[in-house]
Amino acid sequence: MLRGLLIDWGGVLTVGLREAIAEWIAADGIDDAHYTELMRELVREAYDGDGRSENIIHALERGEIDPVAFERDLAARLLTRDGAPPAAEGLLSRMFAGFRPVEPMWEMLRAVREAGIATCLVSNSWGDHYTRDGWEAYFDQVVISGEVGMRKPEPRIFHHAADLVRLGPQECLFVDDVPANIVAARALGMTGLHHLDPDETIIEIGALLEVPLRPVAPGR
Repeated sequence: MLRGLLIDWGGVLTVGLREAIAEWIAADGIDDAHYTELMRELVREAYDGDGRSENIIHALERGEIDPVAFERDLAARLLTRDGAPPAAEGLLSRMFAGFRPVEPMWEMLRAVREAGIATCLVSNSWGDHYTRDGWEAYFDQVVISGEVGMRKPEPRIFHHAADLVRLGPQECLFVDDVPANIVAARALGMTGLHHLDPDETIIEIGALLEVPLRPVAPGR
């Protein structure tokens, strides 16, 4: 029986990664092709590697380096369409400005919690770009990777989150938009749900947790 919901933030409770990043790329005049090539390799190493290699994303997400240092490193690797690097100061704030909340997902969280299901945010952080106002209405616990020194898909962060809500892994539903994180959670005995679309995810969560949930309203 599932008694807990562990859920990601960026791309799940917010608009999707591609949409948010595209907004920043346009605003900062980033060379899209160069950015895509650079991040494809960095993210591949961070999430799809053999677990033995480390890169700057691992360090950032665990809070092992200062976000300001990461901004300088990333800015030096990026190019704008003018061929110059973007401004390093405030780079992450600009990058995450487009991660706006998807309100039906937050409404779902409130309903799930009111039904007696324990809820826990489990998010890999790139600095602190979270708007935390009112989070007590949605989450019993919050696990931010840079604050706890662990990151998805490391098994220890899943165990930590489950322990915080006093549940075993087999009692937890984990929702994320990164396949590698879903694979890691399932390996520990959690039920993993790959988020692709808010409407479909809400329906699936309601069915798995046996909680009646309202579907996303048309046009939202």
